[in-house]
Amino acid sequence: MTKVIEADKGFKVWWHLTRPHTLTASFVPVFLGTAIALAVDHETIHFGLFFAMLIASMLIQAATNMFNEYYDYKRGLDNENSVGIGGTIVRHGVAPKTIMLIALAFYAVAMLLGIYICAMSSWWLVAVGLVCMLIGFLYTGGPYPIAYSPFGEIVSGAVMGMGIVLIAFFIQTGEVTVEAVLISVPSMILVGAIMLSNNIRDIVGDTEGGRKTMAILVGRHNAVTILAAFFIVSYVWIIALVVFTPLTAWALLVFLSIKKPIEAVKLFRAKEKPLEVMPAMKYTAQTNTIFGFLLAIGLLASYFVV
Repeated sequence: MTKVIEADKGFKVWWHLTRPHTLTASFVPVFLGTAIALAVDHETIHFGLFFAMLIASMLIQAATNMFNEYYDYKRGLDNENSVGIGGTIVRHGVAPKTIMLIALAFYAVAMLLGIYICAMSSWWLVAVGLVCMLIGFLYTGGPYPIAYSPFGEIVSGAVMGMGIVLIAFFIQTGEVTVEAVLISVPSMILVGAIMLSNNIRDIVGDTEGGRKTMAILVGRHNAVTILAAFFIVSYVWIIALVVFTPLTAWALLVFLSIKKPIEAVKLFRAKEKPLEVMPAMKYTAQTNTIFGFLLAIGLLASYFVV
């Protein structure tokens, strides 16, 4: 018997439009980049810049999700039984134009915050910010959406993972260092893992819709193996940094999160139906969140304790 996905009501309609499980991919890198600035470069944190960057990143991520909702509907890829979407259009009857206007409004607020960030740090960030916003739109918009290609995980990881970490670091320090780049690598990988887990869940529907995601090209079994590899590399990378760089053993706190990726991989191996693997999506997003916070906490501990 097919399980029916019930429509949301009231505030939940608009909350689910943002796809909140993906928002960790925007705020964790900001927190981590700021922690690196304090712990590695010993900079005094400008909290106005921190919160402006945090809000702007979340708005861009939420707007990107709305563009995804809009264009997937326009291309006929979503219906009322689709899993993992906000469902604002196909289940709740909100006009597609309204979704687009909200997304553009989020972009407008993010741009205003960006002006403040640039005024307080460097106007070179205007170009960086515009590129990030353009990529956010092109992820599902335009004639050749990035999300429909094998490069979705790479682009999302590079921009929302490493890119946001380094911008958050730069606005506090005025530079980008090798240490900051190296510490940001797991964030890049884990944001890519969120997108890969999404594509593993949607592999049947995406295949029918003509997409060419990494999960489709390599096959479901291999895609889950790649997801597991993403997790393994992230943890091993931290060990390597502790052994070969000045990063202290406090960074090994990330291993307190290791249960989540194990659960995600196990569930993806055991189940295949989209609704059944939704918890695996949750575990993957939680891995990114908990790993990032623990790494940041480890950095802060190394600054205040050691």
